[in-house]
Amino acid sequence: MAQELKKASKPTWYDPAKAVRNDRPTLKVYNSLTKDKVEFRPTHGRTVKWYNCGPTVYDAAHLGHARNYMSQDIVRRILVDYFGYDVHFVMNITDIDDKIIIRARQNHLLDQLRNESTTLSESLITQASEAWSAYFSSKLGKSAQLGSGTPADIDAAWSELLAKERDDEKWWSEAKAADEKFTMHIASLRKAKEGITKATTALSSGDVSQTQAAALIDAASDVLALSLDAKLGSGLTDPSISRRLAAHWESAFYSDMAKLRVLPADTVTRVTEYVPEIVQFVERIVQNGYAYATDDGSVYFDTRAFDGTSPKTSTQHAEQEWSHFYAKLQPGKKGNKEALEEGEGALSTGASKRHPSDFALWKASKPGEPAWPSSWGPGRPGWHIECSVMASEVLGDNMDIHSGGIDLCFPHHDNELAQSEAYHDCPQWVNYFLHTGHLHIEGLKMSKSLKNFITVQDALNMYSARQLRLAFLGQLWSSPMDFKQSTMQEVKARESSIDNFFNVVKALILESRSSNVESDQHHHYDKPEKELAAFLAETQISFRASLSDSFNTPEALDHLLELISRTNVYLQRGRSNINVGLVERIAGWVTKMLRMFGLGEGPITRNTIGWGEVEIDGETSGADRYTILMPYLQALSAFRDGVRQLAIRNAPAKEILALCDKLRDEDLAPLGVALDDQEDGKALVKLVNPEVLLRARDEKIAAAAEKAAKKAAAVEAERAKKVARLEKGKIPPTEMFKPPSVEVGIYSTWDERGIPQTDGDGKEISKAKTKKLLKEWEIQEKLHKEWKEWLEADKTA
Repeated sequence: MAQELKKASKPTWYDPAKAVRNDRPTLKVYNSLTKDKVEFRPTHGRTVKWYNCGPTVYDAAHLGHARNYMSQDIVRRILVDYFGYDVHFVMNITDIDDKIIIRARQNHLLDQLRNESTTLSESLITQASEAWSAYFSSKLGKSAQLGSGTPADIDAAWSELLAKERDDEKWWSEAKAADEKFTMHIASLRKAKEGITKATTALSSGDVSQTQAAALIDAASDVLALSLDAKLGSGLTDPSISRRLAAHWESAFYSDMAKLRVLPADTVTRVTEYVPEIVQFVERIVQNGYAYATDDGSVYFDTRAFDGTSPKTSTQHAEQEWSHFYAKLQPGKKGNKEALEEGEGALSTGASKRHPSDFALWKASKPGEPAWPSSWGPGRPGWHIECSVMASEVLGDNMDIHSGGIDLCFPHHDNELAQSEAYHDCPQWVNYFLHTGHLHIEGLKMSKSLKNFITVQDALNMYSARQLRLAFLGQLWSSPMDFKQSTMQEVKARESSIDNFFNVVKALILESRSSNVESDQHHHYDKPEKELAAFLAETQISFRASLSDSFNTPEALDHLLELISRTNVYLQRGRSNINVGLVERIAGWVTKMLRMFGLGEGPITRNTIGWGEVEIDGETSGADRYTILMPYLQALSAFRDGVRQLAIRNAPAKEILALCDKLRDEDLAPLGVALDDQEDGKALVKLVNPEVLLRARDEKIAAAAEKAAKKAAAVEAERAKKVARLEKGKIPPTEMFKPPSVEVGIYSTWDERGIPQTDGDGKEISKAKTKKLLKEWEIQEKLHKEWKEWLEADKTA
């Protein structure tokens, strides 16, 4: 009799925590405050307070801005969508600044001049010429070693500069190295000079139209803007002049960022909206003893009173002694006069400050500058103070992350830290400072001030937003980047590889779900599947490790591409020997990671594979079956008609195959349908962006044409070579050593074959030379024979 079962009892449960591997990497970030990678620990658990320096809106956003904001967007997406942090992302808009004031005044005065100049006149040309001379003297007078400054002297100096550009490369290179804006000034002066010359010619010929006047103003706009602002800028008191310019470029900035798919900030702050808070903030810094007011109504931060002093009111970190530190990010630049002056702005002189390293918190407004009331009189905020105030108002006395471009490190961010820590009287206002690296174009620095920048819109005319993001993902966010054409070719190749992977997988999934094929009685989870699944798991671990290593996106992207490559190798087994479910799982995870980086388009669903598609309202929602199906039915009907006609006349198989190729390349490609021939004789049907298919088809046709052209050129070259050889055979061998084939007097007698016997002096030809001449004679005899045969063949042809 079988043994009776034991009475039911509670089973032993084994806690899996004891077997869990604790090798999950810790997120570390490169912190500009420590100059190394440190563990990321937000102050409030999973909540991250992040302030980002936004744009100064006085001109179009350029590719450097794209690199900065897209890189920060990538890091933000990784923190939120991969690591699961709750990020409060704050960004400022600098809508009042020296650059904005100057640009707004100049644009206003140029527009005013255009409206007033209804005809081209001598006075307008004189005005442009005087502005040209003033610009030359102020910008290039030192380089040109200008003497008296008279018009004649200036023209002579200009001519000498142009001569040096042409003849003295060493001097020209040294001039550019000494002044990074040298080339820009030359370009502005050259353009203005050409405009003045054309205007003078037009005036002499009697053409005084408003079109000619406008052309002169446009050509000389750089030199006129400087001159007009110097003469009339101080009289512009309407604050709306600056506001209009800032509002226009702020709107353009948002438009550019949307095209680049940069997520909008959670909170946007504008300087002009926080002026009362800025005044109060500065007052407290003065009360704390770290700033002083001057007689002209400005307020400066006292770097010497701050640097190295102990806290006066703070109880933070009371367990240990600490003191304030100026220039935490770049202490070596404390006395950098050029950087400090640039940080103060073009409208500031700093004449009343006590020490060269002191910087403006509040600027007394001069004529032609907007002003707000304060306890020191009418004025406006300094550049650095704005971020301290707005970040403190929104995020409080401490934040986890502060970010911006590396060019802002000193003095802007160092001054920002100092004045914030002076206000809060704290040792550390920012825990992690993230700086994105410089962007160069083919090795050259790019900036608005140098007027050598590529706007975001120009960049988007050359590359897609996804291609730009892929390029930036391929570089460490904190490292410098050289934006090269070769780099973008590599990016396009990567994008194409990923595209093809997604298209093949989607086609296989669609086919497997629509075929309703019965089971082949094989589970398709053998060694190849197990190895591929294991590699997916390894990739996911490596991917996390890369992103945990200060958001190392180049390495993470390489992991994804290697996974795609391994999967492509697996797919070569053929559709009947693959596990579509496993392939779909891999493609789904790759999709999720790429979209996490911001590379996707449109909405995502649980089963989304690939980049996605942009939804355009109304484009397909109202389309009926006729509109959708007819292009495909017409292609099918035309193919059927062609097959019938070929069958009726018993056409050879190659014509039917040519018709099949026409269906694939000419009829279906514009519809976004790709047919990939497979080893089992059945084509794999894929839905692909029509532009991608047409571009690939055209490139294939172009490559074939290029190959055919090279082949034809080679045939022609061979023919020309043969003709040239045969042309040598025109001379009979009996005449080859006689004039005019050789110079008169070289030889004096010849035998019956025409071979020389004596030289020009009657001396007998040596045996060695006779042997050499005989060999040449035999070669010519053969060539002459071939030439006669060629002539005979040409007559009968």
